[in-house]
Amino acid sequence: MTTSQTFPNHFLWGVATAAHQVEGNNVNSDCWFLENLPGTIFAEPSGDAIDHYHRYREDIALIAGLGFTSYRFSLEWARIEPEEGEFSTAALNHYRRVLEACHEHGLTPVVTFHHFTSPRWLLAAGGWEDAATPERFARYAERVMDHLGDLIGVACTLNEPNLPWLLKELGIGGVPAEGRGEVPIWAAAAERLGIEAARVAPFQFTVSGPGFDVKLAAHHAARDVIKARRPELMVGWTLANTDIHAAEGGQANADRIRREVNERFLEASQGDDFVGIQTYGRTVFGPNGVVHAADGVPTNQMGEEIYPEGLEATIREAARVAGIPVIVTENGLATEDDTQRLSYLRTAVAGVASCLADGIDVRGYIAWTAFDNFEWVFGYGPKFGLISVDRATQERTPKPSAHWLGGMAQNNGAELELEELPA
Repeated sequence: MTTSQTFPNHFLWGVATAAHQVEGNNVNSDCWFLENLPGTIFAEPSGDAIDHYHRYREDIALIAGLGFTSYRFSLEWARIEPEEGEFSTAALNHYRRVLEACHEHGLTPVVTFHHFTSPRWLLAAGGWEDAATPERFARYAERVMDHLGDLIGVACTLNEPNLPWLLKELGIGGVPAEGRGEVPIWAAAAERLGIEAARVAPFQFTVSGPGFDVKLAAHHAARDVIKARRPELMVGWTLANTDIHAAEGGQANADRIRREVNERFLEASQGDDFVGIQTYGRTVFGPNGVVHAADGVPTNQMGEEIYPEGLEATIREAARVAGIPVIVTENGLATEDDTQRLSYLRTAVAGVASCLADGIDVRGYIAWTAFDNFEWVFGYGPKFGLISVDRATQERTPKPSAHWLGGMAQNNGAELELEELPA
């Protein structure tokens, strides 16, 4: 791959994390609450995670030392507003120190205002189907901008608002309101919160018309708050867009899902400064649902086909439908085999270069993830990290893939030969 003349100046080369997945002890969040319920769908609780809340300085120094130019991380609403209307200056000051550390090390901070987790009080108030949530989210975004806005490099309002619709098609989550009381985790959540099960609507599991409307309104409200304070700041949201393919007889089904999961959210992105694209592979649909990888096809740790070519396809789809600049805000592979990860990244980055060569406005490539961390319902099993973490000692060890992609960042697309990588 020869790409040294392909990537524009100021292209963002980075790695990403999300607060709940790395910080640890996010006890006021809805996700912590759900992880520890009877009948939980989470494989294990997040616990201390990788203690990034206390180790952020050395983590940021490590990321910069590897050669990256950007760090995408999220703010934790449950820390900043642990009770409705009660804002924590200490939490805001913590995130200001995180942002200052990024600038000290030359990293452009790409800041996500909401990455799946919400305060527990929001879940009790109806979560992401409640009509008041957009106003509450805008109030939080306003406080964040007043305290931190001068240090933010790129703003992402919501992370993967379309994911629940994809999960529904994959047979994971997506329970309609009227059926939630029959699912143990939602029944237990309702009992603990003192609300009806139909009103338990966490961000990443809720599939409904009101859920779509509330998320879109929240995005617009936060975007307006952010732009009012810093008109020049790039603002968008990030989408979980898989590359959708059709098996024999499945074209109509694939087209329907592409429309519901990808295209309508891309259309809703029109008018934003960019859209974040987060792609891990492709999903094949037949007439009766998802078609799993055939025997012998290489798969990741969740049993999904390894298909790095999917990223190029979803970038092209986003450019065509949304018509705005694209930032790849997540892309990566869950594997214990870093040689496999390195091959995946090389193909994915080549796809980005191909898009740029065709005139598509791609502003950055941010890999998921910086560290092996807590992967939501899957727990600590999947290893997406470019940096491994010994959770007994919290020792960090960069993998060859981290050195390779960091070298790409330092050379803005000029690829290191594999023999140049540290052992």
